Amino acid sequence: MAYLYYTVTAVLLYLLSDWILNKIETHYGKRFEYRSVIFFVIIMVLAVGSFEMIDRIVGEPPQTSSLPQDTPATN
Repeated sequence: MAYLYYTVTAVLLYLLSDWILNKIETHYGKRFEYRSVIFFVIIMVLAVGSFEMIDRIVGEPPQTSSLPQDTPATN
């Protein structure tokens, strides 16, 4: 179920990052030369924060190994 949250968040972050970059360029008055790098930085910052928040909220327990740790050796 957590994959659905991450997927929806990723799509929303893509759209939000594009909107933020367009607003910054509108305020600046022209297109940036390294637009893709700036877009990457914006989406990366938003993604790290958002995914960390999702991880804390969903809080799925980590997967454990199905093998027992203290098994006697067989000869």
